[in-house]
Amino acid sequence: MRSTTASHRHAMLAALAAAALFGISTPFAKRLVGDTSPFMLAGLLYLGSGLGLAIVRIARDRGWRRPALRAGEWVWLVGAILFGGVLGPLLLMLGLASTPASSASLLLNLEAVLTAVLAWVVFHENADRRVIAGMALIVAGGVLLSMPDGATGAASSAGDWRGPLAVAGACLAWAIDNNLTRKVSASDALFLAGIKGLIAGATNTALAFAIGAHWPQLHVVVPAMLTGFFGYGLSLVLFVLALRDLGSARTGAYFSTAPFIGAAVSIALLGEATSWSFWPAAALMAVGVWLHLTERHEHEHDHDALDHTHRHVHDAHHQHEHDFPWDGVEPHTHPHHHAPLRHRHAHFPDIHHRHSHRH
Repeated sequence: MRSTTASHRHAMLAALAAAALFGISTPFAKRLVGDTSPFMLAGLLYLGSGLGLAIVRIARDRGWRRPALRAGEWVWLVGAILFGGVLGPLLLMLGLASTPASSASLLLNLEAVLTAVLAWVVFHENADRRVIAGMALIVAGGVLLSMPDGATGAASSAGDWRGPLAVAGACLAWAIDNNLTRKVSASDALFLAGIKGLIAGATNTALAFAIGAHWPQLHVVVPAMLTGFFGYGLSLVLFVLALRDLGSARTGAYFSTAPFIGAAVSIALLGEATSWSFWPAAALMAVGVWLHLTERHEHEHDHDALDHTHRHVHDAHHQHEHDFPWDGVEPHTHPHHHAPLRHRHAHFPDIHHRHSHRH
């Protein structure tokens, strides 16, 4: 039987893998910039994500299967799609129209910070000094990596605050999305990521046509959609799986390593020169990730009665009977009930540990 520590270790790896896929996709997406409008490129990336994951899910389930979401959970999902799939990309495209890439890269680090602040202040995830310090180091590494190499870095147009404000708004929208998605992260990750991709892709593509863009040629469509499938689709699936076991703040912190991974791939595969900030940024992020990996949060806590559906094994939190013939294979997925429980062990703010902290 897999231990809680092992499941959280797998979640950490999933979060880092999500960051890696997204980071790797960035240099490939950059090669497509200029071949079509930014809105159309964003639409193709998200459509590749949504359509690809829909095909994977249908193949896995051997047909269409209705998602196992309760009525109350649809509210969280619709909110996540609205903020993360529609509002976030729209604000980013508007911001990039009048904000230099160097400034936008710095501002995009706000997503991890805002995700953590919302998780801690609004959704009451626990945070100790070690986690906050690790978060600060990871974000500092991202900021350092995003800084221009001296005088060549362009500044935002004097007096034009609308572009940076729009980029910051996009970060806030995605931070809200991350915390709302955490509310439904026990559900099918393929469905959650796929529906987000389809709606975001349709929205951005419609916006592209509305401003006069044309459907690009096949040599642009295919690589864009493939990049979207891996960098936006599979990456988001892994992100949702990490949310399930780590919570929003910690998953967001691990995902903040994506700029470093993207820079590393650009250096290794595309032959780009190493900037002065690369190695100091790597050191800051490595220490930040280490602080998170070695975190231990333990105290006596209560579990309220809970009914939900997710993939699980019969560990300390899953001691239930089955009202159907069971072949003994684990992990498995079915609706199940958690009886009230009080115990003490090391834990993270996962789907079973969303309790308040009074100490």
